[in-house]
Amino acid sequence: MKIIERYISRELLIPFMVVVVLLTGLFASFSSARLLAGAVTETLGLSAMLKLVLLKTLIALEVLVPIALYVAVIIGLGRLNKDQEINVLRSSGVSGKRIIYAVLIVAIPVGIISGILSIYLRPWAYAESYILNAQAEAELNTNRFQAGRFYGSVNSGRVIYVRNKDDANNQMANIFHYIKKNDHNEIIVAKEAQQQLTPNQRPRIQLSDGYIYRLTHAATKDDVIKFEKMTYFTDINDVSNYRRKATTTRILWESDQPREIAELQWRLSRPIATILLALIAASFIRTAPRQDKSDRTYFIAAMVFAIYYNLSGLAQTWVEQGVVSSMPGIWWLYLLMAGGLGLLSFGPVQKRLSR
Repeated sequence: MKIIERYISRELLIPFMVVVVLLTGLFASFSSARLLAGAVTETLGLSAMLKLVLLKTLIALEVLVPIALYVAVIIGLGRLNKDQEINVLRSSGVSGKRIIYAVLIVAIPVGIISGILSIYLRPWAYAESYILNAQAEAELNTNRFQAGRFYGSVNSGRVIYVRNKDDANNQMANIFHYIKKNDHNEIIVAKEAQQQLTPNQRPRIQLSDGYIYRLTHAATKDDVIKFEKMTYFTDINDVSNYRRKATTTRILWESDQPREIAELQWRLSRPIATILLALIAASFIRTAPRQDKSDRTYFIAAMVFAIYYNLSGLAQTWVEQGVVSSMPGIWWLYLLMAGGLGLLSFGPVQKRLSR
């Protein structure tokens, strides 16, 4: 690598690393705040919540990395342009192709990393997070419950309330439990309860002196059951449910279902999207002297990325819904981006770079 390419690459790598760290930190903080607001620490515990934040952050990296590179190219080349360094390089005979080559030296490895994150790390992180969420919804670990508070889960439709609790004896009094199921809603009311934790067995709660109300959509089929003693087992069968985002790329490759094809194409497109976005960002930098319009450049760059982000979601949705077949699938968007990049390459921007 020549000294010019090495210098430009370093000017891109430094802001890239800074932006990646900032975006990752912001996303992790936002995820932590949402989980804390949902009282996840009280149902799962602090260590499990931190693991869930880490998994969500790993999933987000496939999007955060291309964004960081896009911003880094604009910041890095923008600084070189503002300080007239690109003009000096141009005067010394450095062509625009060498500048683009320096951008590719950074963009291609970052694109490969983005592809690895999307193809391998993302499905693993989704699988782990699904298991963790399912365990949080299935477990009734009353050791973390506090008296006089409601605990619920939007995904499972479960609501639990304990009016009184004796932590020393692991006893609870005046319990209300509601869960929404596919064909009916179930309400359990009991005067006393005690959680029984047995190694290598399903979590269970011993309920005493209560009622079970099973409410169906047809009012004539509602049931009311009175019990003196009842053992309530938590259902953890849904933990292993199939979900396409957690499916390995190899399995998706063999599928002919539109939703799975869309997921596969999204994963495979991450390296291409990363490199194309970096090249588009490089095309925004105008190098003509005394024409510093950085504010306008940043605004246009933000608008272009917003348009790309919305179109990428739309392209994936079209494939999932069968509006667009597997070919062209989502690839039409990247062909459009490559075409637009080609037009820019022969436009005034590239002419300024190559002078």
